[in-house]
Amino acid sequence: MTCSIARTMDVVGEPWSPLILRDVYVGISRFDQLQEDLGISRKVLAERLKWLLEQGVLERREYSAKPPRHEYVLTPKGTELVELLMVMVRWGDRWTAGEAGPPALYRHHACGRIAHVELHCSECGEPMGPDGIDVLPGPGAAVPPEPAAGRDRAS
Repeated sequence: MTCSIARTMDVVGEPWSPLILRDVYVGISRFDQLQEDLGISRKVLAERLKWLLEQGVLERREYSAKPPRHEYVLTPKGTELVELLMVMVRWGDRWTAGEAGPPALYRHHACGRIAHVELHCSECGEPMGPDGIDVLPGPGAAVPPEPAAGRDRAS
């Protein structure tokens, strides 16, 4: 499908892949650790890890030669995918955390403060959200999308 959202969902659209990426990001990187933390079957975990390796978001590295043991690490492609997960965290913290509050906090290295992700324009630095953008056909578009009838999309 000629859609960046659909292509991304092809990589991480089932429930286990984002959770595996989250765990690897926070340092849970060995098969048995992942299996224990997620409570996932060994078969499903092996299938998901294989898929994430094939997609180039994880890499398998040997940490012991005798016996041979491996751990999983994020590739640059996988690290960038964690940015998507950070946006999902913000949404989940806002809309699903309830009275207990968020299950994890995020300290920004640059300022040392607890913070959350916000989207900003890469060109001007201003906040960027769905109400402040127009969606235009890109060079990879198969068919230019029709504008939504009756909706003013100007910022």
